[in-house]
Amino acid sequence: MADVSNPELGEAYREVLADGNDTNWTLFGYEGNSTIVLQGKGSGGLEELKSNLHDDQVQFGYLRVTSGDSESKRAKFVLISWCGEKVGPLKRAKLSVHKASVKKVILNFAVEVHAEKQEELDEDEINTKVRKASGADYSGSLAN
Repeated sequence: MADVSNPELGEAYREVLADGNDTNWTLFGYEGNSTIVLQGKGSGGLEELKSNLHDDQVQFGYLRVTSGDSESKRAKFVLISWCGEKVGPLKRAKLSVHKASVKKVILNFAVEVHAEKQEELDEDEINTKVRKASGADYSGSLAN
């Protein structure tokens, strides 16, 4: 298990959840081998979050997206586990166990996405996954 006791983690998570501010992402990473720390947060959406991901790190992102149609818009949340291509096998092996610890802080998310390359984090694909996970889709789209 990873140490997720730093209060900054919960504060950053709640900031992304809150409707009353512009913060729409936060990023957790490591200090040492098993202590999870806050690495960043911002209001620039997925692209800004992606610019903070590193090829030699395991990181956990939390992203707020807007889902819905012209009748109803609502915030939905995405948990992103990142394992850069240059991460060694020991750190890779710990990712799933440490993600379980992160989920003790990040409780509310519609979908979970895992990526090892920047191009795997595509905004359209993430929005499609969120829409499918949300149940009814009244967007008028006939595509499957």
